[in-house]
This record gives sequence, structure tokens and C-alpha cells, in this order.
Amino acid sequence: MSKPSDNPADPFKKALAEATKVLADDPELAVSYSVDPPGMSNDGVRLPQVSRRMTRDEVMLARGTADSYAMRRKYHDAGTFNRYVPQGQMARDLYESMEMARCEAMGARDMPGTAGNIDAKIGSEATRKGYEQVTEASDVPLHVAAGYMIRHLATGRDLPGGAGHVMELWRGFIEESAGETLGDLQDRLNDQAAFARLARKVIEDLGYGDQLGDDPDSQDEDQEDEASEETDEDEQESLGDDQDESDEAEASPEQSQEQTQDPSQAQVSMDEAADLETGDETELPEGEAPLEPPQPAPVSEADPNYTVFTSEFDEEIRAEDLAETAELERLRAYLDQQLEPLKGAVGRLAHKLQRRLQAQQNRSWEFDREEGILDAGRLARVVANPTTPLSFKVEKDTEFRDTVVTLLLDNSGSMRGRPISIAAICADVLARTLERCDVKVEILGFTTRAWKGGQARERWLAEGRPQVPGRLNDLRHIVYKHADAPWRRARPNLGLMMKEGLLKENIDGEALEWAHRRMERRPEARKIMMVISDGAPVDDSTLSVNPANYLEKHLRDVIAMVERRKAVELLAIGIGHDVTRYYERAVTITDVEQLAGAMTEQLAALFDSDPRARARFKGIRKAG
Repeated sequence: MSKPSDNPADPFKKALAEATKVLADDPELAVSYSVDPPGMSNDGVRLPQVSRRMTRDEVMLARGTADSYAMRRKYHDAGTFNRYVPQGQMARDLYESMEMARCEAMGARDMPGTAGNIDAKIGSEATRKGYEQVTEASDVPLHVAAGYMIRHLATGRDLPGGAGHVMELWRGFIEESAGETLGDLQDRLNDQAAFARLARKVIEDLGYGDQLGDDPDSQDEDQEDEASEETDEDEQESLGDDQDESDEAEASPEQSQEQTQDPSQAQVSMDEAADLETGDETELPEGEAPLEPPQPAPVSEADPNYTVFTSEFDEEIRAEDLAETAELERLRAYLDQQLEPLKGAVGRLAHKLQRRLQAQQNRSWEFDREEGILDAGRLARVVANPTTPLSFKVEKDTEFRDTVVTLLLDNSGSMRGRPISIAAICADVLARTLERCDVKVEILGFTTRAWKGGQARERWLAEGRPQVPGRLNDLRHIVYKHADAPWRRARPNLGLMMKEGLLKENIDGEALEWAHRRMERRPEARKIMMVISDGAPVDDSTLSVNPANYLEKHLRDVIAMVERRKAVELLAIGIGHDVTRYYERAVTITDVEQLAGAMTEQLAALFDSDPRARARFKGIRKAG
């Protein structure tokens, strides 16, 4: 007999699991609880963990998540969904969000008790993502707002807090673009196929029709037409060979006449056509041909075939120009507060790095000084002649080898939360440490100005969606600290990484090439660049209309160029993402808490003058 559990949350979790199976109308559904993000698979759902304390927020989040997944299970048909699913990423996100909202709205209508629970889940997610603080629609993905809008229109319920705020930010755009289509929403909720067709029309109204792919309904009609045509052809073939032979006999005199035409006449007609084509050229005066305009310089030195639809809206901007001074100070204070427990460990690692660097500095001395460190090498003279005064030596101030270090930080949305906080504080402490060793440090960040395409994409749409446009988003390259700026002056700038809405998408190849160009202009003899990223380059707007490996290929080409030129020593740290497949010198950490140690160890290994240490570093491929 099993021992009864002493966890007070277990009865609640068991009851919730049974209720979820009933709501989903699936008694075989597996229900589990985990600290991992919630999710749903073909045979089960994973709900948020409920602790022994069973706080109200925990209970409501678990209930809301369970009800949401149960409604999806009950009202969703995967075959119908897959039949109408769009091809492009942004269109697919919109389609998925609207279908989830439909299922939740159906549950709220048929089982009103689920509505409040799902509201709690939506409110918790919006609070966790900071939606209440956003001020611009572009700071939140459109598909999130579209899902909120569908649920509001279908249920008539007000959305909780941050979710309602996000919907209102996007509401004007959605209603102006797709308001007429959404007027039929109530009539389509019960029929998933009809709703899918409405969702595709909404996606087209919102400007993403190019990502929909072929219309599945028109494909069915085409197949019926093809079947009808095949039937007609079979009937025509059954008429017999006699009619075909008579048709060939009637056509043969004309064919014979064409085949026996005088070759000289054909030659004359060809010569006349050539004269007509070259007539304008023969009238040109003699002299040199006009000079052709020079070809525009390639966008990328690493890959001449890499293109950008327009760079007019890209920006390279200082951190202090993206926020007021007071806001930067507030964000910096928030960063310090968030990472107060971590600063001690990072500080110890920084001191260790500083000792290693200072130990490698070339030491020179001034001898025969009246004060300083006792010169042990000259004590024998004092022993031989006690009247000889003691001799002291003083170490000369010498600079570390002429070096500059660039820290290039991924500012994409997937770094949100603890990863970007730890990256910011590590960059801050390393900059201060290296400055003490007379090593200059530059801190750069890269992201985009908008989610899933900005003004560049709008211009592309206005110009008729030309094929394979190249990069289709607006870059934002941020200078947090210039190499020549003192650490004290740049310290508040790192708080900008805590600004809600800053982190969007990441186009790593162009960011790396930008940072490399900045380093090439530096006068230092040795240049080191460290890239910190948590994933491969991703920009949905670009990847939806270009080859799937478009951005990744460019990143590889840029890395190859940097390593081939050897002007900059390049290394990388991947947070939960294997960057060793891109960079020759790289480590991958599985936990963001390991970042500080990985950064200090990598830099120490590079600065180490011992060739054996260099060899050990090159052998490192994984950490953590």
C-alpha cells in the first residue's frame, strides 16, 4: 500500500487533472506538472507547478492553463488546422493565435466557468512579459494582439490588465485593416474550416497575404477541373483514327509548302530583321562608348550576394540617445537590484582575471631608490660592509600590451529576463576590470527596430513585393560604451538592456561585420572580440521571403572572413545554443549562471602568454 502524500497541493493537482480530462472529453489525456514552460503534445499536457504553499496566483494560473489546453483539445481538429495553415512564419503565428483564441472563446460560451480561469492565465502571462509598461504597438508582436482581439470580439469580455492594453495599442490598425472581415466572426466560430478561411482573409488584410501560400480550396477546385478535363480527353481519343488521318491529309499541303520555301528568301528576311535591330546603332556617331555607371558597392564584404532591400531605416545609435538620463539611472538601479546576489561571484572572478593579467605584465624596476621594496639582490653588500645603506627598488608603471576588447551582446527577445541581466552585469564588471589593466573595452549590442519587419517591409509591400528582397527589417546597432570612454561615464548605459520593448530580433551576420569594421579602425596592436548570443540569427520577415538559411549563411560567411583576415581574434559564448558550429573558438553554456565564469576564463586564456595555455583554450569546445 502506497504511503499517502504529505504535500497539501497533491489533492488539488489530482482534482485538476481529472477535471481537465473531463473538459477535454479525453479520459486518456496525460496531465503532468513541471517547472518547465507549459505545453501540449498529442497525448498529454504539461501544467505549471503548484508548490506546497498553493498561493492564489499559482492555483489560478494552473487552472487557467489547464482550461485553455482542454478547450484546445475539445474544439480543435489538427487535420483542418494543417490544411489551411500558412507557409510564412508571421502568417503562421497569426493563424495559430487566432485559432487558440477561437477554442478559448468556444469554451467560455459553452462552459462559462472556464472564462475567468483563462482570464487569469492571460493576465499572468501579460504581467510576466511586462505588457502593461509598453508604450508603442511595435513593442509587442502583432499576432499576440490579434489573438487578444479575436477573444474579446468572440466573448465580449474585457481582457485583463496588460492584455487589454496591448489590444488597444493595436486595435486601430487591426480594425482599419480587417474590421469588415471580422464582422463575420460570430458566424464562423462553430465551423473550424470556415474560421480558418476567415483567419486567412484577416492575415491578408493585415498585409501578410504573401505568406499564405496556395489556397487549399482553390486547389480542390483545380483537381476537380483536371479530373473533368481528363474525362473529356478520353472521350475525344475514342473517336477513332480515321478522323485523325484525314486531318493530317488536309494539313500536309500547307506543311509541305512551308518546308519547301526558297532558302534565299528566308536568308533575305533574316538579313532585313538584323538591319532593323541594328539600325539605331549604325546612326550613332563614331567615338568612345558612353561610360557605364559604376556598380554599387556590395552590402557585405563577406558575401557579395547578400542583399538588403533598403538600409534607409537602419540605425547605429548610442545608448544614451534611446532613453532619458533619469530613465537610464532608474534602469541601472533596477539591474543592480536584480543581480545583487550574483555580483559577489562575478566580482571574485573579475579579481582572479585581474591578477592573471597583471601577473603577465612586463615588470621593470628602478634601482638604488631611498624607499620602496627592499632590493634583496644587493643585501650582500650590506652584510660585507654594514655602513653601506640599504638599497630599495620601485616598479615602473608599464602598460599592458596594446589591446582593445569588444563585447558584442545579442539583444534579441529570446534574451529577455535573466540572460540579458547577467550579460549586462558581466559586461559591466569585465569592462571595469580590464580598464584597471589598461585594456580598452567597447560594449555593443544588436537587435532590430521592429518585430517581423519594420519600415523596410512596409516599403517592400508598397513596391509590389519583389521576389527575394534580401534582409527585410530595420537594424538597430547600439553603442553602450565606446572604447575610449571611461567606465564610470558609460556605467548607466548598460541599464538600457532592461528597457521593456528594446529586445526584438537578431541579425547576427551584419552585427558582427559592423563590430569588426569598428575594430579595424582602432589603432591598438591587438584586437579581441567576444560575441555572446543565445541562438541562431532569426528575423521572420526576412526568412519568410528568402531561403531558409539566408541569415545563417551570411553569419558563417562573415565569421570566415574575420578569421581569415586574422586582424581580430574572435571568440563566442553560446547560452543554451551550440555556437561551436559557427565559431572556431567557442564554448556553450547550459545555464546562464555560468556566463561570468565562461567570459573570464576565455579572456584569461587569450591573454595568457603561455603557448600551452593557448593550446588548452583551442581544445575547449563545451563548458557546463
